[in-house]
Amino acid sequence: MNTALPNGLRVLDLYSCQGGAGMGYHLAGFDVTGVDKAPQPRYPFRFIQADAIEFVQKYGAEFDFIHASPPCQRYTMAQRIQGREHPDLIAPTRAALEATGRPWVIENVEEAAPELHAPVTLCAAVFGMRTYRHRLFETGGGFTFAPPPHRPHTAPLTKMGRPRAEGHFAHYVGNFSGVQEARDDMGVPWMNRDGIRECIPPAYTHWIGTRLYASLLEVAA
Repeated sequence: MNTALPNGLRVLDLYSCQGGAGMGYHLAGFDVTGVDKAPQPRYPFRFIQADAIEFVQKYGAEFDFIHASPPCQRYTMAQRIQGREHPDLIAPTRAALEATGRPWVIENVEEAAPELHAPVTLCAAVFGMRTYRHRLFETGGGFTFAPPPHRPHTAPLTKMGRPRAEGHFAHYVGNFSGVQEARDDMGVPWMNRDGIRECIPPAYTHWIGTRLYASLLEVAA
């Protein structure tokens, strides 16, 4: 992917983890600041360790756009099977984003669909990756975007934890095999296994970012 020229606009990347979402906005030309409650030494841009909701309540209006990826563990099937409890952060994050008056997007896994409002689905295979990794995106603050056409899933998915079989697509979750292959496939060479298994491929937010920039230009015209 080629990096666009800096466009002078600022993106706040909440619940940033290791920066998959942030990298996509960077490639689209945005200046990126990441916020996460946990230290993120691998984050490739400006990083602030803080509570995401508290930070956006104080400083969110200073940014041109806000991306939020609340932790998905509450919604994933694996966590439900194990009976683990995790807080619902989508609703309070949405409330904080709406209060900023800025355009925004909330990203999460497919299992979180009941908590999201009219989300758009992005699929890694559409962007040429050998994995599917569906992610949902709810938009707000006057911003919307259309996804690229979603191709039928024809490649089998290798079972979780096993090396990708010839002709199969990979399942980069849990203690998966092939970290370097995953880095190459999803365009995240700086990440370790922990970051990869939860990240958004930068191609997703690169797509969103290019449409965001066009949208912001229309508003400014």
